Amino acid sequence: MKAAQPIDWPKNVAEARAIQERLRAQVITENALGTVDLVAGADVGFEKKGTITRAAIAVLRFPQLDVAEQAIARQPTRFPYIPGYLSFREIPALLAALARLATPPDLILCDGQGLAHPRRFGIACHLGVLTGLPTIGVAKSRLIGSHDEPGVKKGSWTPLMDKGDVIGAVLRTRDGVSPLYVSVGHRIDLQTAIDYVLRCTTRYRLPETTRRAHRLASG
Repeated sequence: MKAAQPIDWPKNVAEARAIQERLRAQVITENALGTVDLVAGADVGFEKKGTITRAAIAVLRFPQLDVAEQAIARQPTRFPYIPGYLSFREIPALLAALARLATPPDLILCDGQGLAHPRRFGIACHLGVLTGLPTIGVAKSRLIGSHDEPGVKKGSWTPLMDKGDVIGAVLRTRDGVSPLYVSVGHRIDLQTAIDYVLRCTTRYRLPETTRRAHRLASG
């Protein structure tokens, strides 16, 4: 698939923040999904003391969850590690990995935040806006917000709140395990995002999409 590199890549935090604030207006928080036959996981690792970004995309057939295609791309790391701006560190290599796919996925589950971000523009939103693909943020830990503890059974969830807004869901993906933080990325609503995360989760805490992408990204 075609996934062009963005032209206006920032050189510092001020430029990165300006890009986030400009692009967040393009995020679609309603369902604009077609038929989902291919669902992908996206994750990033780093090599050579962080100087090389290694991005991985694992594409699974849905709902079977068997592997249809996968791609890895390595690029020099172009932005420092700064919480709240990690997408600028990771997306160039993710776009390169997406460009190596023969067929674009219908939905991407990103290892990171979507709207559950200080400026409502985490990596899932950023990747979705740049590619036009539906995306979901599936994070292992909380970046911002407060919440009650969800029930112990798989499928239980409570809203993740920030400044009076629901910015995501704290979702139990397996009985008794630590929850995941699910948030809208692009072209999907929260309830539908929760549903797809659960339908992509089998016997592990992580969805099969991001679990497989993590293995590829980690080498």
